[in-house]
Amino acid sequence: MALAVASLAVPFVALAAADPKAARFYEDALSRFEQKDFKGASIQLKNALQVDKNMLSVHLLLGRVLLADGQPGQAEIAFGDALRLGVNRAELISELAQSLVDQGKQPTLLTDERFSTDGLPPGVQARLMLQKSAAAADIGNLREAFRLVAQARELNPGDPDGWLAEVALRVRQRQFEQAVAAADKALALGGPTANALYQRAQIDHVAGRLEPAIAGYGRALQADAAHIESLLARAGLLIDLNRLDDARRDVDAVRRAAAADPRGAFLGALLAEKAGDAAAARTALKSVTSLVDPVPMDFLKYKAQVLMLNGLAHYGLGERESAKPYLEAYQKLDPGGGVSKLLAQILLSEGNTSAAISALESYLRVHPGDSQAQALLASAHMSEGRPARAISVTREALKRQDTPELRTILGLSMLRSGQGADALAELEAVYRKDPGQQGAAATLVGLYLQQGQAKKALQVAQGLVKRAPGQAGYQTLLGQARLANGDKAGGRQAFDAAIKLNPALAGPQMALARLDSADGAHDAAVQRLTALLAQDERSVDIQFELAAAMERMGQPDEARRWLEKAVDHAGPRDHRPAIALIDLHTRYQRPEEALTVARSLAARMPSELQPQMALARVLLRQGDAEGARLALGTATRLANFDAPVQVEVAVLQMMAGNVQGAAYSLEKALSGQPGYLPAEAAMVDVEVRRGELTQAEARARRILQAHPKLALGHSLLGDVASARGAIPAASDAYQRAHRVEPSTDSLLRWQFALQRRDGTPAALALMKDWLKTRPQDRRVRTAMAGLLASTGDFTAARAQYEALLKDRPQDAAALNNLANVLLRVDPPAAVPVAERALAAAPGNPMVIDTLGWVLLRNGQNDRALQLLRDARLRNPADPAIRYHLAEALVKAGRTAEARTELTAALAGSPRFEGYKDAQSLLQSLP
Repeated sequence: MALAVASLAVPFVALAAADPKAARFYEDALSRFEQKDFKGASIQLKNALQVDKNMLSVHLLLGRVLLADGQPGQAEIAFGDALRLGVNRAELISELAQSLVDQGKQPTLLTDERFSTDGLPPGVQARLMLQKSAAAADIGNLREAFRLVAQARELNPGDPDGWLAEVALRVRQRQFEQAVAAADKALALGGPTANALYQRAQIDHVAGRLEPAIAGYGRALQADAAHIESLLARAGLLIDLNRLDDARRDVDAVRRAAAADPRGAFLGALLAEKAGDAAAARTALKSVTSLVDPVPMDFLKYKAQVLMLNGLAHYGLGERESAKPYLEAYQKLDPGGGVSKLLAQILLSEGNTSAAISALESYLRVHPGDSQAQALLASAHMSEGRPARAISVTREALKRQDTPELRTILGLSMLRSGQGADALAELEAVYRKDPGQQGAAATLVGLYLQQGQAKKALQVAQGLVKRAPGQAGYQTLLGQARLANGDKAGGRQAFDAAIKLNPALAGPQMALARLDSADGAHDAAVQRLTALLAQDERSVDIQFELAAAMERMGQPDEARRWLEKAVDHAGPRDHRPAIALIDLHTRYQRPEEALTVARSLAARMPSELQPQMALARVLLRQGDAEGARLALGTATRLANFDAPVQVEVAVLQMMAGNVQGAAYSLEKALSGQPGYLPAEAAMVDVEVRRGELTQAEARARRILQAHPKLALGHSLLGDVASARGAIPAASDAYQRAHRVEPSTDSLLRWQFALQRRDGTPAALALMKDWLKTRPQDRRVRTAMAGLLASTGDFTAARAQYEALLKDRPQDAAALNNLANVLLRVDPPAAVPVAERALAAAPGNPMVIDTLGWVLLRNGQNDRALQLLRDARLRNPADPAIRYHLAEALVKAGRTAEARTELTAALAGSPRFEGYKDAQSLLQSLP
């Protein structure tokens, strides 16, 4: 049962109620596609979209139909719609890549975040890498092409395609011995397939060994008599050797099998010319141009052979102006021919900051003691995102003259570089020495607020306002400090004072809007922000606040729109809107969109800490631990010795399975801030995972001795005991932790250990006692419901889920779990509950699967099949979903497709519910 569904909410594209009519159109289209009736399939799919425009399987199949029918541009649109609606990227990424290649968009394949291999299954990764390798070769980047081939082979060493890809690259470089070795390796791995034999013959062909090449193409055609590439290549060679009758047979075979291939028409023109039939030759050349000219030039710019043939065809027809663009495009792909010209665009940078840095560095070579210039240079480096350089410049200046201004810049630079503790100490020293350093004071208020030191923040903010009562910005800081100290009325008073001083200042207006929204006055908040935005339509901060207000009002579509506007208008170093957009996509079950934004942000800000952290979190949610580890490695470096940040990095590293990386981050944290309690506690976890239980226990006891009034030490000792298998000792330790600081967390840890020691009844009794005095604790009630269901007590589990729903009737997780429970005790009653879960979380594949499975068990097979196809496309890695789909496919008579799904489901872990049923179903198929 799907008894744990996290972060469920209404996504941006709701899943429409499944319509059996749309499903019937789809199934008919699928049959037509399998019979290569692309026109008929397309019509039926468009009929399905008239009924249900959000049906995932329809968009995906439409892309496949259009791609097979030679409409790559339209196919790209259909695949894009499928991704947007929630189809898992692994399901279509190779076909989407092919649609771009067919349009001449090879560079896009190498730069577009959609084609990142992170998070894809290994087989799909390898296939995509080979496609990207071919794209890199097309644009002349052979080094990258070889690198991608090597990576693909590491992922899938038994795949002959990785070696065949190398053959093509070696032939391009005329490295024939290496090409032969690669071809032989492919043949050894995959056997004498037509494609492998063709590639082997190509080596002889390009090397000028014509007879062996002809023989090689013959062997390829023995493996597949309709192999077009072999027919074309052999026909060309036969024409060169004046073996025209043999060549004509091959050309005729090509034109029968692929009438729309211009290469066959061109070879026909050569044969006609050889025969002295000028009219037939001209007709054949016209056929070439009529086939190629309608194709946009962009689609052809990497298809060297087609470009050359069409150029030659136009030339042969006397149409030199028409021939010219095709021949020019061909020359660009053949720099070895000596006719291509290197074209370069000179990129002029007008960045004021860069110009300022250059001017300041020139000035300081002559006036090295000018501290003001040094300060300006350091500030310029900071604005360019180079805090390390700013620190270096400032420290060099301080050797000559120690001023509060330089010390302030040093503190700010340290803050930007992630050295939070050192920055705080530096700025506090500046403030003590000269309270008039308002920049240092204002930064201190922000730092204190971030660290939860509200009283210190208020003290400094009051000092700022006292020294400069006419500064609206300082009144705003005072308002924030008062709010942090629980003084809402005082906060409003300060914000109102700031607005009186400067009515155009956005900060206090936005703060008041947040207070309005917190008080439930959402309309007033939006009205205030909208009026503010009218004064500055490109304000990122206002757009950011409008997004937050819209989400609080239950309008996630509007929230997304405002955040996207904020991202577009954000400055080059402002990552807040993008991270907020990532979080929004995550909350509303849009993992692919979250990953796209995170990758773009991290690439745009490679030297910023938070974008790397955001990317790591998204990759972890996608199950890409390796990608997350890479991002976290960068984050560790950027965080330097900032202890709180390094602890956060360490926790994520452990989630990514990189215990060594976590230890490194924690060592840096403890170097920057010795004895930092969160780092010490996390290090216990690291030592437990390493099996260093003696060290872990010693560290836990030191923590307990230093902090006897905290539950943390007891809890850590429980973790160590649990790792040793000493469950009674672990249970006792967790019990002591719970008595010191009773909380939901401590109770659930104790409950888990108690269940292992004394059994399920004791654990249930503990949770029941807790809920008697805390009936609103949803985490404990949810855990108890899951435990009851796992023991088969579905009646009691049902009661607990129904209790959860009394408080929150739209809780998608509780609804989904209740539907699974009802399926065991009252199947008809499960249908409306599963429908409610889907309405609450339309984009969640687990919820879609639950409803599909419930409907299937209740005999509603057509709608169940549509929903289960949808769930499968959203999460193909879930074996239970694939098994459920297979059951529906068998009922629909699609046994071949069901076999594919069952084979994939059973290839993974056997731990999913229904594994044995899936095995039996597979064995029963004919």
